[in-house]
Amino acid sequence: MNFLCPICKEELIQQDKSFVCKNKHTFDKAKSGYVNLLTVNNKNSKIPGDNKIMVNARRDFLSKGYYKVLSDNLNELVYKYAKEKTSPQILDAGCGEGYYINNIYNHLIENKISADILGIDISKFALNVASKHNKKIKFGVASIFNLPVKSNSCDLLLNLFAPFSDDEFLRVLKGDGLLFMVIPSTKHLWELKCAVYDTPYENEVKDYTLEGFNLIDKKIIKDYINLSCNEDIKNLFMMTPYYYKTSIDNVKKLDNLDTLKTKIEFEILVYQKEK
Repeated sequence: MNFLCPICKEELIQQDKSFVCKNKHTFDKAKSGYVNLLTVNNKNSKIPGDNKIMVNARRDFLSKGYYKVLSDNLNELVYKYAKEKTSPQILDAGCGEGYYINNIYNHLIENKISADILGIDISKFALNVASKHNKKIKFGVASIFNLPVKSNSCDLLLNLFAPFSDDEFLRVLKGDGLLFMVIPSTKHLWELKCAVYDTPYENEVKDYTLEGFNLIDKKIIKDYINLSCNEDIKNLFMMTPYYYKTSIDNVKKLDNLDTLKTKIEFEILVYQKEK
């Protein structure tokens, strides 16, 4: 599975340090290994996606294993379905710094499954981190809403804590393709919210119905994590959507918090494309 040229939609073939289509449109790889396929008309800002500070916060937090229980369960669920495919074609739409897809790749290799994997994210800072960790996965800067991937080419598509693009996901998935979603459940990070907000609120879990898809599997994960330092607490908060919506005064409540035990609740949803 290869990327498509964002200009002419022809297949991009890797040639040394560049990706080139038959019309000679050329996209150079960054030093870390990713390729930038985001055209100007698909940018929502001058520097779209997560910035370097946010990416580093997520990288540092995840590297300490706080969300390992989610990663391990996701690995097993992807393996359950990937083993039924021959050389499964996998796309991670919104892969971020690559923590989950890298673990999935390693788990599949350990279980003798050779998958062809692409990772897409709109943040070049996230892909700079991701591509340094795994040279076997092809990473490209692009929008989830305009995926540089052939129609009907993906066996499995991952959408983990990322925006959802139903039309594009249906387009790129094969006829029996599978969509893996991860969403926070109602009480996810409840104690962290209590530390920040005077009147914390539960997360809203919307109806599972997705047009064009059938829900075929679901796993709910509930656990606690013990954050051992202020840096980890702040890094976790920066990973959440609350970070964008919270006043400076409320954020400052975390300054003198050195430890925190908080719930984590995730839902892994597996959908199959309707035939």
